[in-house]
This record gives sequence, C-alpha cells and structure tokens, in this order.
Amino acid sequence: MGKLTIGCFSSLVGSMSLDFAVKLSEAAVQKGHKVDLWVSGNGTMLSKSGQKAFKDYSALAKKVQELVATGNMQVTACEACAEARGYKKEDTMEGVKRFSMDWYLASTFSADRVLHIGGD
Repeated sequence: MGKLTIGCFSSLVGSMSLDFAVKLSEAAVQKGHKVDLWVSGNGTMLSKSGQKAFKDYSALAKKVQELVATGNMQVTACEACAEARGYKKEDTMEGVKRFSMDWYLASTFSADRVLHIGGD
C-alpha cells in the first residue's frame, strides 16, 4: 500500500473541502493506505479540542480521532494558521500535530501521491 499526502487549504464557512478531505482520507485508510492530512487556513479548526457535534452541522472531530487511532493517518495543522486564529498548542486535539509548512512539504516528498484540496 502507498502513502497519500493531502493538503487541505480550507476557506470560510460553507466550504466543503475539509469534509471531502476527511472522507477521502477515510476511504484511503480503509483500503490500507497511509494518509498525511495537512490542514491550514480555516481548516486548522478541525484540530481544536473540545468540539461539539450538532445535528445538522458538519462535525468531523470524532471521525478524525477514529482515523488517527488506526495508526494509518496523521493530521497536522499549520501552526501559524492556528495561532492566528487564537488557539494555542495546548488547545489542540489529542493525536493531532502542529508544525510549520515545512512539515507538509517534507510529507509531499515522501508520498506516493499528493492532492491539494481547496485554496478557494
């Protein structure tokens, strides 16, 4: 099996790019692949701890935690993007990493496939 690196550059509320990136990650993990998911911009909010799921609102935290627990998926948030949005390292969900953009670039070089999602 291979390694897929996904860069999710999510924009404001209403963007479905983050939802798509998580669903794609789930499909890849279920097929036995390893996934590195990089979230930046507003997508960094995916990595914030203490999220609450609402009935008719996209809630990805539980799914992300389940995927990370498989050992076949890493989620890394852009540290600068997270800090710019007012949350610190201690506010980050368990199992999620925070690094600068060089982590994402390094992951792309070791991946079998790279997919950039968003940036709208």
